[in-house]
Amino acid sequence: MALRSQLLRNFFNGTPTRQFHELKSKERAGVANLREVLEDRLREIKRAKTWKHERVLSSPQDTKVKVQGVEGEFLNFCANNYLGLSNHPEVVEAAREGLKKYGAGLSSVRFICGTQTIHKELENRLAQFHQREDAILYGSCFDANAGLFESMLTPEDAVFSDTLNHASIIDGIRLCKAQKFRYPHRDLNELEHLLAHSEARIKLIVTDGVFSMDGTVAPIKGLRDLADKYRALLAVDDSHATGFFGETGRGTEEYCGVLGAADIICSTLGKAVSGAAGGYTTGPKELITLLRNVSRPYLFSNAPPPPVVAASLKSLDLVEQSGELRQRLRDNTRTFREGLQAAGLTVAGDDHAICPVMVGEAPLAVELATDLLKRGIYVVAFSYPVVPRGGARVRVQLSAAHSPEQVQRAVQAFADSARHIGIVKG
Repeated sequence: MALRSQLLRNFFNGTPTRQFHELKSKERAGVANLREVLEDRLREIKRAKTWKHERVLSSPQDTKVKVQGVEGEFLNFCANNYLGLSNHPEVVEAAREGLKKYGAGLSSVRFICGTQTIHKELENRLAQFHQREDAILYGSCFDANAGLFESMLTPEDAVFSDTLNHASIIDGIRLCKAQKFRYPHRDLNELEHLLAHSEARIKLIVTDGVFSMDGTVAPIKGLRDLADKYRALLAVDDSHATGFFGETGRGTEEYCGVLGAADIICSTLGKAVSGAAGGYTTGPKELITLLRNVSRPYLFSNAPPPPVVAASLKSLDLVEQSGELRQRLRDNTRTFREGLQAAGLTVAGDDHAICPVMVGEAPLAVELATDLLKRGIYVVAFSYPVVPRGGARVRVQLSAAHSPEQVQRAVQAFADSARHIGIVKG
């Protein structure tokens, strides 16, 4: 228990592994200057209580995890492992077979060293899964977003982005030379105003399907209607929806009852589908062909390694063969949300497995996450600048792999912890 307490203090006090002020006597002047400059920035991060703590897991990603140096196991409620496939035996075996048959990787980019049949198979499967014309693989969805806007948009074009879009969308837009507009979160009226006053050649609306910090769902039907009215395109990053959201796991557009609404979908293979790594863009064939020729993350980065590709293919099999995992996830999500609301806590979001437990101030969110860790519940607090000031929260993510008993244990732990630290009276 003493060891666990020490680990907890280390996690939340933000103690670096090396003190920057301990300079070597013969250190280069440039490095010494860098340390002095960065030390102030690091102090400010700690002072603002936004220090990021990386816990070291000594076990596979699962509903129960082990933390290096700490006795016992923790119930994991902070992974994007929505369908529980990260450590699924069939997915692990497929990855092993992929490694055995195709090796660790191509040691180069695809247009130089060639591609492998397994990569083309996955691209075809993804296009078929989304009912699109073609698809292109990337090392991550961050790369997919980084490569999209610069490739397809010029100064004659315009991009319209939701203010709460993921960092990868924001960074991707920064790279392009198009006219840039941001509209308030899910505000269709303001978006229409911007579209109506734009004379751009190509107008591209881009949104997260599900917003990762809030669990809110984009108004896909309204966005599609505006796109049609103003001859615009609609691009959706569906990373927190692909494989599990919607009746058959086709994502946000299916959940919203407008399957096929998006012209372009970017998504990930690192969450519900296998949980390993990789991303992709799917849409019109001409766009995908252009990306193969000019998209910098594609041209200058290796493709996802064969074991990851094989794991993704097997995960797609499991997604398409049965809806059991999706139903289990829906049940767990409903139980958790209803349980916390009954305990007097506020859970944001739109009936999604992302369940932000709203606290308000950063220190209180950190205190709640710390207390839950002591109770064996592995969750993480988020505060500014990741979320708006005053919007600190502990984000919980449910999985189909969680048993009903584990979900109830988490609900009870939140209720007890909230009373203990004074978030809920009683």
